[in-house]
Amino acid sequence: MTPLRQRYLEDMQIRNLSPKTIQTYTHHVAVFAAFHGKSPEHLGPEDIRRWQLDLVQRRKVSWSTFNQAVCALKWLYRVTLPRDWAVEMIPFGKRPKTLPVVLGPEEVSRLLACATSFQQRMILTTLYATGLRIMEALVLRPEDIDSARMLIRVRHGKGRKERLVPLSPRLLTELRVYYRQERPGPILFPGLFPGRPINPGTVQKACREAAERAGLKKHVTPHVLRHSFATNLLEAGVDIISIQHLLGHSALSTTLIYLHCRRPHLEALTSPLDWLPVEQCPRVVPPRPE
Repeated sequence: MTPLRQRYLEDMQIRNLSPKTIQTYTHHVAVFAAFHGKSPEHLGPEDIRRWQLDLVQRRKVSWSTFNQAVCALKWLYRVTLPRDWAVEMIPFGKRPKTLPVVLGPEEVSRLLACATSFQQRMILTTLYATGLRIMEALVLRPEDIDSARMLIRVRHGKGRKERLVPLSPRLLTELRVYYRQERPGPILFPGLFPGRPINPGTVQKACREAAERAGLKKHVTPHVLRHSFATNLLEAGVDIISIQHLLGHSALSTTLIYLHCRRPHLEALTSPLDWLPVEQCPRVVPPRPE
């Protein structure tokens, strides 16, 4: 490990960044240095621009990955290697705004019924019942399930933020059956290695295969169950602030996207075409035979 890399890691540790963020930022800076074959100490704005063009044009990374790389470089040149040139000049990419994929209750039932193992079905059920992110769910421990207060304690939320989410009585019943049958140990959803959770890639694959067996045409991932949780609560009349806290969103603007997915809200809207008198609606006149 080079002295610069060591200092970069230590600077992030001092400021208590999450291990995942440290790993991601370090990876992007290492790729940036490898692309130019030089230490970041000897690189500047034009070198950053060439690397960004390579990310977009050749590697064709997603805009989320692109912006992660920008954050890593901004952090490097603002904290570990302060530079005279303005770090704010490093541009972010504009992410396309797309609506989340949402499953209805009947589609969720079909998906859960097509899971091939008890553990996979319980993971997918937990994701839909709580709205947790996949890594938040996979690191749950039995002691996080507070049956006395009917709450689940999320210890490893995004940004190292703990929160509480309601525990569904039906989920509690199924978790008790799962625990008695599987005896998972200290981790509720263990993987192949003792004391470690199941790999998220395994869950994503299981979710995709269950969706195919259920005949769902939508692109279904574990995160879709989180979207479905939020949208179905909104349709049931739960206020948007409560949903924001349940999801662990720092900004309300992140939660507001679910307002655009509400089915009752969309069904209540009409097209201006429906306001026209019937006799004024255009009709197709068949062509006269020659």
